Amino acid sequence: MENIVIKTNPNDNVAIVANPTGLKRGAIILNSIVLEEDIPMGHKVALKSFNEGEKIIRYGEIIGFANKIIEKGSWINESNISMPEPPNLADISYVQPTFPVSESLKDFTFQGFKNSDGSVGTKNLLGITTSVQCVAGITNFIENKIRKELLPLYPNVDDVVVFNHSYGCGIAIDAPAAIIPIRTIKHIAQNPNFGGEIMIIGLGCEKLRPERLLPDDDGLRLRSAHETDTERSRSILYLQDESFEGFYEMVDGIMEMAEKHLQKLNQRKRETCSAADLVVGIQCGGSDAFSGLTGNPVSGFAADLIVKAGGTVFFSEVTEVRDAIHLLVPRCETEEVAQKLKDEMAWYDNYLNQGKADRSANTTPGNKGGGLSNIVEKALGSIVKSGTSPIVDVISPGEKIRKKGLNFVATPASDFVCGTLQLAAGMNMHVFITGRGTPYGLNMVPVIKVSSNTKLANRWHDLIDFDAGPVAFGQKTIEEMGWELFHLILEIASGEKKVATDKLGLYNDLVLFNPGPLT
Repeated sequence: MENIVIKTNPNDNVAIVANPTGLKRGAIILNSIVLEEDIPMGHKVALKSFNEGEKIIRYGEIIGFANKIIEKGSWINESNISMPEPPNLADISYVQPTFPVSESLKDFTFQGFKNSDGSVGTKNLLGITTSVQCVAGITNFIENKIRKELLPLYPNVDDVVVFNHSYGCGIAIDAPAAIIPIRTIKHIAQNPNFGGEIMIIGLGCEKLRPERLLPDDDGLRLRSAHETDTERSRSILYLQDESFEGFYEMVDGIMEMAEKHLQKLNQRKRETCSAADLVVGIQCGGSDAFSGLTGNPVSGFAADLIVKAGGTVFFSEVTEVRDAIHLLVPRCETEEVAQKLKDEMAWYDNYLNQGKADRSANTTPGNKGGGLSNIVEKALGSIVKSGTSPIVDVISPGEKIRKKGLNFVATPASDFVCGTLQLAAGMNMHVFITGRGTPYGLNMVPVIKVSSNTKLANRWHDLIDFDAGPVAFGQKTIEEMGWELFHLILEIASGEKKVATDKLGLYNDLVLFNPGPLT
């Protein structure tokens, strides 16, 4: 195999080693540059000599400054780069953009489960949530019992899933930041894949009252307009209810409630739905230097197709967009959206400051091992998964999306915390890009695992659903692979194919983002 390096932008003064085994000292690249040392796959090689303090450029942007003299052909990594300051939010002005008129995509459909509120599910699940961690033992017990004894009687129901969490008591329930975990739990219960048939298991003495987790009277709830409060209460069961004598009467009560919900869920059937009903959360984890070259731009192209079809896409991870915020503000549809985007950045800056940290804490040893030297480089590659569509709204942590189109859903970058908040935002499909590999999965929505490099896809052949690696070697274009991913999303949303995590039953626990105080 020839010696291959990739420049992301004509103005870059570094390139990425693409060879799966890396390149050895003495190798010649770009016809004339001789490597001064061994450089692993995905890592940067200096295309010029740098004096101390000179700009290092990738993606056409400054990712750092040389902290010592670096010879041409040398390996550039976190040890010889100093990180720049993040963009000053106050200095980023907004000018109303003129977005090019793009032709809408019509006649793309999938087979989904329609809900009375207009949302569409890609799975048909019995959802059980809790109002407090105290009841997690019994919900785990009941989940297994329902799956074994009741599910076989209701063949149209895919599974039963329980959302246990660590919230609910020992908390400052009225503290301002408490709204984040509360609305997260509440909105996860309204995910389209539950069809409005959520069950809430409470203890009885907790601070977070289960009634707070029911849909508001806001016209968006799944229950019918004539449903009474008594009927609504049939979705809530308290273990401390004095009518229960012992553990097994509690179990019998939950099983009776579950059967009523299963009877309704079993009536749901897949029917033809427009691609405009897709709500796709896009996230990356275990990223490497190829993520911004292959997996993220391919996912971004697919995201643009979904938006053109009238659907909804959102990207997240505040610390992984913070250093590229100057590139996102100009894409906001209105000045109000641009300000909301900057406000979320400022809120998170303050949140990190309170913990005596900053965005540099984001980059993991695995990211660095995959060639990402710092959070600046990581962010510039991360935002590519948002595609090119206008940003129509910004959603705070735990909120539900309000508009179709491309949304920024503000979340931490932690995979499982981000996934939890994207579920609360209302996604019915998930696209997850990885370069280093992760078995991450969610049981509430299908998770399409996209690899950024073929080396990983081959090694994890039964964990990866889609390999974007061919883009790196020019074997396929971003456009070709974007269309392939778009069609795969429709097939999986229809239940025609299963993602690897569903085949294997690999699911992460959901984790609440709780910036509020404990008592």
